[in-house]
Amino acid sequence: MKKNAGDISIGLVSVSDRAYEGSYPDLGIPALKDWLASAITSPYWLETRLIPDDKEQIEKTLHELVDEDRCSLILTTGGTGPARRDQTPDATLAVGTREMPGFAERMRQISLHFVPTAILSRQVAVICERPDHAALILNLPGRPAAIRQTLEGVRDENGTLTEPGIFTAIPYCIELIGGPAIETNETVCKAWRPAKDPS
Repeated sequence: MKKNAGDISIGLVSVSDRAYEGSYPDLGIPALKDWLASAITSPYWLETRLIPDDKEQIEKTLHELVDEDRCSLILTTGGTGPARRDQTPDATLAVGTREMPGFAERMRQISLHFVPTAILSRQVAVICERPDHAALILNLPGRPAAIRQTLEGVRDENGTLTEPGIFTAIPYCIELIGGPAIETNETVCKAWRPAKDPS
């Protein structure tokens, strides 16, 4: 598969000591890939990384995805709890130039529909700016089901979306920071954009 001009580059970073060491298979990146494939209809390019819970390594990886791979969106999974080895939010804040607290607030609100321990999450979202490029970086949960719920939203027993997930705001955010347009499959996630002025 070849990357074409105009394709959005998306970085996927799974942070896990045990998966990195091979103690068990990584589930984060496959879950992200599957959901993005169902939700995004415009062309995109993926850069994937599986790394250990190490702050310096996370920072280095995020910098590479922004500066070398020119990713406009970076989704991390894992390492967001209160344990001493959970360093993903700290590394993300160190790399970011501006924090986007609304995303983090919304992620915890969604997760609280499913688990009371969502209040233990330290997930953050930031923008990493460069003179000619910027990236939105978001910390997602580690469990595949929680990844989907956070991105897609809350559905009732009939499968009807009752509360939108965070991805509904991501395409417009990417456009505001100068990135390419992302079109979505509205049955999975309807991207919100302001109505165009008819005048």
